[in-house]
Amino acid sequence: QVQRDLNVAVAEFTELKQQLERDTLVLSILKKLQEFDTAIKEYNTALLEKKYVAAAQQLEKARSSLNMLESRKGFELKILKALGTELTVQTQNMLYHLGEEWQKLAVWKLPPSKESSSLESAMHSELHLRTVPSKEEEIAGPPVASVLQAFAVLGELHTKLKIFGQLLLKYVLKPLISYPSLQPFTEEQSDVFILRFKSKEPNLDHFSPMEVFDKIKLIFEVLHKYLLNVPLEQPAEDKKECRLTLAELLGDMIWEELSDCLIQNCLVNSIPTNSSKLEQYIEVIKSTEEFEKALKNMQFLKGDTTDLLKYARNVNSHFANKKCQDVIVAARNLMTSEIHNTVKITPDSCVTLPRLPDPGAGDHLKMQKTSKLLPNDMVNLENETKLSQYTFSLPTCRISSSVEKLMELAYQTLLEATASTDQCCIQLFYSVRNIFQLFYDVVPTYHKENLQKLPQLAAIHHNNCMYIAHHLLTLGHQFRYRLTNILCDGAATFVDLVPGFRRLGMECFLAQMRVQKGEILERLSSARNFSNMDDEENYCAANKAIRQVLHQLKRLGKVWQDVLPVNIYCKAMGTLLNTALTEVVTRIAALEDISAEDADRLYSLCRTMVEEGPQVFTPLPEDDKNKKYQEEVPVYVQKWMTFKELMIILQANLQEIVDQWADGKGPLAAEFSAAEVKSLIRALFQNTERRAAALAKIK
Repeated sequence: QVQRDLNVAVAEFTELKQQLERDTLVLSILKKLQEFDTAIKEYNTALLEKKYVAAAQQLEKARSSLNMLESRKGFELKILKALGTELTVQTQNMLYHLGEEWQKLAVWKLPPSKESSSLESAMHSELHLRTVPSKEEEIAGPPVASVLQAFAVLGELHTKLKIFGQLLLKYVLKPLISYPSLQPFTEEQSDVFILRFKSKEPNLDHFSPMEVFDKIKLIFEVLHKYLLNVPLEQPAEDKKECRLTLAELLGDMIWEELSDCLIQNCLVNSIPTNSSKLEQYIEVIKSTEEFEKALKNMQFLKGDTTDLLKYARNVNSHFANKKCQDVIVAARNLMTSEIHNTVKITPDSCVTLPRLPDPGAGDHLKMQKTSKLLPNDMVNLENETKLSQYTFSLPTCRISSSVEKLMELAYQTLLEATASTDQCCIQLFYSVRNIFQLFYDVVPTYHKENLQKLPQLAAIHHNNCMYIAHHLLTLGHQFRYRLTNILCDGAATFVDLVPGFRRLGMECFLAQMRVQKGEILERLSSARNFSNMDDEENYCAANKAIRQVLHQLKRLGKVWQDVLPVNIYCKAMGTLLNTALTEVVTRIAALEDISAEDADRLYSLCRTMVEEGPQVFTPLPEDDKNKKYQEEVPVYVQKWMTFKELMIILQANLQEIVDQWADGKGPLAAEFSAAEVKSLIRALFQNTERRAAALAKIK
């Protein structure tokens, strides 16, 4: 019985306990509902009184109560959905009112969107900041603080400020950095502060960073004074950061983009292009420090050193990078300019060298001391004949003016390197090496078609390469003792580039020589093998071929005149004339039958070559100076005497030919083999005993 009663009592207790829990839950829910209702009522009251911060806080309380109700599992009320809708409506209503207020506080007057990136459009941009609240708002306190703090409470401040920051960058800050002539000016009226822009004539293409910093600082001072010096009331759990200001929040949003713009459009242009101006750059570093310090005082920036200041302080590295970039760009522009604009180089002319210390200056005193120790009767073993001062000079020729400028650029850059820091010196030295490696790769490719087609350009390019190679031989030595120690141990040399440049010039010119040889042989191929010259048509074809070859050689002689060095000119023209003579000799020597009339006409053609051939040698513009080289044709034309001997054979009788042979010791034997002479005798003379006797003597 007792057991049964006990079980009943336990069951009743359990039921009562569950009922108590339900009642407690209902009470807590009712309490939360009451809190929600109270918060909404107080929100409405505060909103009517324009107490935006209080209204926003009440909305957040209502949201907290609703979140608590929705988190109760197993206890779902249909009213919660309605409460959620009501809260959303009231929040949007609040944001609408705040938005209206915000638009009154900061009014943008912007140009049409199509003109957003020009100086004209920047001058039409205005920002109006309200400074005094209207009479109906005076009771409610400063509108700026309450509106912005209310936005912060509702979590919408970041969005609003981001839009403001983007407009500020696009229409105010970036134009001030990009356009040197754009100046901000301010106008303060009774209840509004107006920021406008005007244009003035700039003194320079880029103004100094100090001017830019002053303009940007003015903008931030205005914003700090009238808009952004507002502490944000953070939620309770973030009490440590309750002093976070609007300026700091805006700074976090726009500083990275602003500093990038300042670096790219302002500091980059202010990096000196000459090492002598590096010391003056300290002013820019100081003004950058002051600029950042001012922004930190206004709380736009936090305490860390930013990329802007790091960039300004790292000026030596940027100077080296900029200098190297400028040098390579200038060099490439010279390489892609026209080759045919030339200047004359003589053994006397040279690139204006900087004053360099004599590497052997220290040895001079030793020489004097040792000479005093020598006995007076010592024989001087020094050779009396001295080398010419021009022994190692480049011969007179024409080079592209762009290549002369390129060489001057190399010397100037190395001179700049001698006055720079170690790191900069190394960078500049290797930039000069890069100039020449770039020339090696760019010029033959960029001017490929012209170098193949135009003989004069091929000759100028040959001279250019030889001129560069000539200077590279000594370029490293001239600066060796003035460059940084790292380069003084043998690294400062350009000698390794010399063979490549010589090969580059030679290959280009030899390729042009092969083209010209091909054209000569092609023209001579139309001479119908110089056979049957008694046929008028055949004779005309041969005569025309000879004339065309001479015309080609004369044209080449003119285009290479005063361009190639005299010795190269004579070798080149001699080689080409030799090609023509060799081909004529080979064709005539191969004939099996030459009549008397054929021989006369062949002699006439050969005489044309001998008379006019030397006239193609005109290395110098002055005709009287060319006679010397025209008389020296046999020196440059290997087959000249062979050709003259052939002419003698064409006009000689059998006895004269035998006399010229002189048992293999005569001038004819020096130019032709016995088989060739026999072949010519058989072609020229009929088969008689006299011919047989003559052939027997040719051994």
